[in-house]
Amino acid sequence: MCWSATADLAAGVGIAVVGAAAVACAARRPRDLPLAALPLLLGAHQLVEAAVWRDGGGSGPATTAWAVIALPLLALWVPVAVFCAAPPRARRRLLVPLAAGAATSAALAYALATRTVTAEIRGHTMGYSLGLPRPGLVVLGYFVATIGSLLISGDRGLFLFGVLVAAGAAVSFVLWRQEYISTWCAVAALCSVVLLLWVRRRGPSRTATAGRLV
Repeated sequence: MCWSATADLAAGVGIAVVGAAAVACAARRPRDLPLAALPLLLGAHQLVEAAVWRDGGGSGPATTAWAVIALPLLALWVPVAVFCAAPPRARRRLLVPLAAGAATSAALAYALATRTVTAEIRGHTMGYSLGLPRPGLVVLGYFVATIGSLLISGDRGLFLFGVLVAAGAAVSFVLWRQEYISTWCAVAALCSVVLLLWVRRRGPSRTATAGRLV
């Protein structure tokens, strides 16, 4: 796929529409709302990157906004959302990626507060640079929080989403090592459309059902 402002804009709008539909479907199960809203967040993220393209990269507000969503926000959002939606039997083991997400998010937020993130257009990709201390440990914590929580969620639909995101991470690393963060976020955004199918397959919560019967 050729990444550009136009591609990010089109993908962002399409994924955000899917996210809005997922949120509407999840109204029957409030605990699913954070995960259902993930395509909406990732679609908005692609729209922010379209603004980074328009600015020619650099270290402006759009670049900072992109990094805030991609790094500390998603590191915490995903494990919290999975914890909310997961069956009760899986929640104890999900405390591990939840803790990893909290620690990773805090480290990334501190890095963004004390360093300048910059974006650079590299052909048809966008590269971001922050200069993280101990990047290997931070990346490991990010993977445990995001992919790890999906894979051990105890839900087949979320497991499938986790497999797709993990495969996207591997492909992005092999093909665009220097622009890995940007391309993986884009691939994850495209994969997130499966969450609409996941939400549609889930019926109303037992609480909501009982409320209608009273």
